[in-house]
Amino acid sequence: MPVMPVVLQTPRLTLRALTLADAPFIVEQLNERSFIEFIADRGVRTVADAEKYVRDGPWAMYAAHGLGLLAVEEKSSGLVVGMCGLLHRPAFPWRDLGYSLLPRAWGKGYAVEAGRAVLGWGRDALRLPTVIAITSLVNPKSIAVLERLGFTFEKLVALGNEQVRQFVLPLR
Repeated sequence: MPVMPVVLQTPRLTLRALTLADAPFIVEQLNERSFIEFIADRGVRTVADAEKYVRDGPWAMYAAHGLGLLAVEEKSSGLVVGMCGLLHRPAFPWRDLGYSLLPRAWGKGYAVEAGRAVLGWGRDALRLPTVIAITSLVNPKSIAVLERLGFTFEKLVALGNEQVRQFVLPLR
């Protein structure tokens, strides 16, 4: 497994590299109706599919760019309830904040808490001047999270064959 160079701690969460042991969580997360509707259907249906997703996605990004999606783990339960991290997308000039949580973790402020930790790491350790985030055109909950994190809407952009909202946050 390529090593992600960081473990982030918040009062309630630990953000750490995804492992193959997280495959059952990945299957659950990527098959949530909200994930498919607002992010994409990644075609991950089995634990083997999820292990391939971890190897080809997060681990490949850790190895190539030193960043990527991290598991979001509740300290109180030890359960993985989501993913959050910085992504390298060749189509965009800046790193992209990505996140998703299981519905049972919604409404607890975890997305904002995890996002703040990741953005702080991006600013302080990676020295990123700016971060972007994208959402589907109709995802008011995600837009509200981004606004709480200080992002502002910048423009509509094409991503693949769909249009998405691009938000921007200067870190410097």
